[in-house]
Amino acid sequence: MRHLVLFDIDGTLLWGGPAKEAFHLALLEVFGTAGDIESHDFSGKTDPQIARELLEGAGLPSGTVDHGLPSLFRAYLRELEARLPDDPVTVLPGVPELLDVLGAMEDVALGLVTGNIAGGAELKLGSARLGERFAIGGFGSDSELRDDLPPVALERARTRWAVDFAPDRVWIVGDTPRDVACAQAHGLRTLAVATGRFDADALRATGADRVVDHLGDTDAIVEVLVP
Repeated sequence: MRHLVLFDIDGTLLWGGPAKEAFHLALLEVFGTAGDIESHDFSGKTDPQIARELLEGAGLPSGTVDHGLPSLFRAYLRELEARLPDDPVTVLPGVPELLDVLGAMEDVALGLVTGNIAGGAELKLGSARLGERFAIGGFGSDSELRDDLPPVALERARTRWAVDFAPDRVWIVGDTPRDVACAQAHGLRTLAVATGRFDADALRATGADRVVDHLGDTDAIVEVLVP
């Protein structure tokens, strides 16, 4: 293994599904409020960060939030699992084909860097039949701070493949400025894809190494990630 490609999930690999509804219901169950969830910006944030922003914004003390987070995420996973069969996620165009090609390359390892807690990532990817594609990841359940997640994924990659991946051979693929920033914080390369809430111009402004409109041009994307 020489190359490591770490994918974000929402807006990059998948779209839609019942996660926001499940999160809303879980917040109400555990804390009695979901804060200003309808207008809140979720983009590129970890699940714990989103919960904290919503709940502290509604006036709950930080200690109360900390105490309730484990119960919140148990309720969230229960609600998410119950709703996914009737409201499955959508796999974005080109994703299965790209993962097929990368996954067949002997010198490429695939993983995740996502704000989803690990259980949420597993449920969403399982709904999309992508659950077996990624051996390791850094998740929102590992840290509330997005910038903490790439080192977690890199350490798990070292353990899984016994390779210390060179930074210039590690790409983070994501759809938000926060995906780009968390990679830049650790000297990793970035492929920003305009399939989420940010257009290509906004993503170029982040200084991403490459920006594409979508992941549908498999050959071109592979040439970028594995030159």
